[in-house]
Amino acid sequence: MNTNEDPSGKVVDLKHRQATQTVDRVGELLKLVRGIALKRVNGLVSTLFENVDDALFDLAERAQSNASQVQFFDGMREVRKKRQLVERVFQEQLSKIFSDFAEGKLKPVKPEVSNQGSAGLSLVDDQELEESLAISSMVAKAENRLARTLFLVNQRLAVINGGHAVEDASNPVGPAPLCQAFRIAVRELELNVEVKLIIYKLFDRYVMAGLEPLYDEVNAELIRAGVLPQIRHQMPSAGRGGPHAGGSAMPGGHPPAAGTTADPNAYAPGHAGHGMPGAYDPVGAELQAELYETVRSLLANRRPAEHTGEFSGSYAGGAPLVPNLSPTDLLNALSILQGQQTIAAQSQATSAADAAQAVQQIKQELLDQVRKLGGAATSAHHVSTADEDTIDLVGMLFEFILQDRNIPSEIQALLGRLQIPYLKIAILDKHLFAQKSHPARRLLDAMAEAGKGWSLEADADHRLHDRIKAAIDKVLLEFDDDLGVIEKELESFEQFTQQNRRRADLAEQRAAEVTRGREKLHAARRDAAREILQRIGDRELPPVVHNVLSRPWANYLVLTKLRHGDESDEWKNALRFADEFVWSAMPKTTDAEKLRLRALLPQLEKALRHGLGTVAYHDGDVRSLMQELSQFYQRLVAGESVEVKTAKEVIERNVDATRADDATPAMNESASSTQSPVEEVVLGTASIEPDPVEAMDDTDADTFLESVRQMKVGNWIEFIDESGNRERAKLSWISPISSKYLFVNRRGLKVCDKTATALAVELRQGNAVLLEEVPLFDRALDAIVERLRKSGPAEGSAPTPPPAPSPA
Repeated sequence: MNTNEDPSGKVVDLKHRQATQTVDRVGELLKLVRGIALKRVNGLVSTLFENVDDALFDLAERAQSNASQVQFFDGMREVRKKRQLVERVFQEQLSKIFSDFAEGKLKPVKPEVSNQGSAGLSLVDDQELEESLAISSMVAKAENRLARTLFLVNQRLAVINGGHAVEDASNPVGPAPLCQAFRIAVRELELNVEVKLIIYKLFDRYVMAGLEPLYDEVNAELIRAGVLPQIRHQMPSAGRGGPHAGGSAMPGGHPPAAGTTADPNAYAPGHAGHGMPGAYDPVGAELQAELYETVRSLLANRRPAEHTGEFSGSYAGGAPLVPNLSPTDLLNALSILQGQQTIAAQSQATSAADAAQAVQQIKQELLDQVRKLGGAATSAHHVSTADEDTIDLVGMLFEFILQDRNIPSEIQALLGRLQIPYLKIAILDKHLFAQKSHPARRLLDAMAEAGKGWSLEADADHRLHDRIKAAIDKVLLEFDDDLGVIEKELESFEQFTQQNRRRADLAEQRAAEVTRGREKLHAARRDAAREILQRIGDRELPPVVHNVLSRPWANYLVLTKLRHGDESDEWKNALRFADEFVWSAMPKTTDAEKLRLRALLPQLEKALRHGLGTVAYHDGDVRSLMQELSQFYQRLVAGESVEVKTAKEVIERNVDATRADDATPAMNESASSTQSPVEEVVLGTASIEPDPVEAMDDTDADTFLESVRQMKVGNWIEFIDESGNRERAKLSWISPISSKYLFVNRRGLKVCDKTATALAVELRQGNAVLLEEVPLFDRALDAIVERLRKSGPAEGSAPTPPPAPSPA
């Protein structure tokens, strides 16, 4: 008898039912991810297109040629016309990606380079190649920056995908598929390659930069749905030996498998904190490893062959460490010191001098605390040379911080409090000095970079100072042996700096726009004055003609130049009026000249009325002027004598009349009492900047001018006034008109603008100092290597190793 048969047909196959429920559940989860992705990505793309117009318009304004300007304006029109189409195609591509993923047909997306098969790059269209390179760079940067959260999304989507591996390139919300979908959508736009590359850059800025919240939300929703809730925030380790190589090793010497619980103190190779680059960079990693090995070798060379355990060097000048201490003993002692330091910091303010003294005392305090904890038993043990070197190295790091002129003393005092927790981190994890991506290293660099622009004036509300202090207090209070505390604080601090940077960027843009507008006005006034003076020169003309040209018509030229440019018909017509107006005021001796004058006068009156109306000349003043001109031309045609003067005589007379507060003549502009461009030049009141390079000899001029010209937007400088007050400022903009350098503070507010030569003089005189742009940790390691090399090896030690290249 077959027991599997059910004559009644009422028996349900539980396996089939369970499989059906699983499929339905997977479909719901994938639909959930798709909904999150479409909502967030479409919002980011919408933001992108809202900013395309401004970006292209700004580039068109700064274009070096009419052809380039036309390309940018054509690009603006094309994007406006087809924006909805591009957004629709992009949404369709996203939907197709999810459909292919659900059906198992989504292949890893690689940026397209050629459709020519094996024909090679020689057959690739230049435009396609440039697009492919831009897409590849964008994808690589995003995958590096988002490696950690993207890795977690991959693992959870793999579960939804039936256990099939999901990589960055086959993740439906990964950077590569998203970029490829956008590239296909942008093909709807008829743009040249330059404009298209600008749109790709904006896609990187507004879409790729906003993917992290998307991945966070996907991870959070899938965890809520029960998909791998236990997976740790850790990338798979790339090698053996764990993070404690050279110090206390992880049991067994093997890294944990992906997704398993690992040593919480470890920072495994390839591990990346939230938002950190987690992709392996072999060149950078090798340089860092070489530099770290050089430092360790130099530290070892300071010890004589019969090492007694004593510290050497200026920092290592204290008493010998207690023999044979385990890392655990050191960490316990450091935890107690950390708690004591936190309490002390809460009760009293710390200066940079206090922090420097504390750095020198840490070793002795550590020694005393270990003795208290271990008592007589500790005398039979000694510390490993690796841990001793680590203690020395961290001490030198914080000595450098407290001497670094890049960091204001108030910020130095705050950072100096981190020595104990960073010593604990270094003992726990030797990758602190060997990996640039280490979260503790990045946190220290981030706080130092933010503090570089700090000053009392720029941080009047203490917002930045208090935020750095809060981050340091949190590390001191909460960090024991879990690097997750550091990672979380790094993420929080980076969010703070990004928010402040956005506000500062807006203020910077406003400062640059104001300065740009002022320089355009100054240039237009100068050009207008030059054109008028070329026409009147030293000619003796009637005062009424001089007044028209030097005042309202000069102002009209300024407005015309600003609004239409000097290639426009309006500008040419305004100059033609000036030429004909000057001719009309000259004596007329022949009938032909008088006939031409009579024919010309209506045209001159029409052009003059238009110009006067443009500069808001009062109707009453216009009528008075026209009457005065009519009387002048009647006398001129009749051959009567008329009063004539040079431009300087007329302008000086007008100024004297204004000062004496006499009756206002017809030509006096009631709208403004300021001097016109021509009056400024004639009277010598035009602002002309002296060339301060004369204060330097040729050698100095070349050296300091070259330093100024090497400056890039974003570089910081410290200005020192006659009273010794210091103000830090960032180079925000270099004027294409005057070549002046605009400096702003950390809030984006204008500090000053200077010519290159003026700035070079200040550098030479010590009234300005350029600040380093290299991250704090890198500069510190370079300085430590240099310091150890200068101190030389101890007698009986091994020879000094060759220099390691410093990672830029």
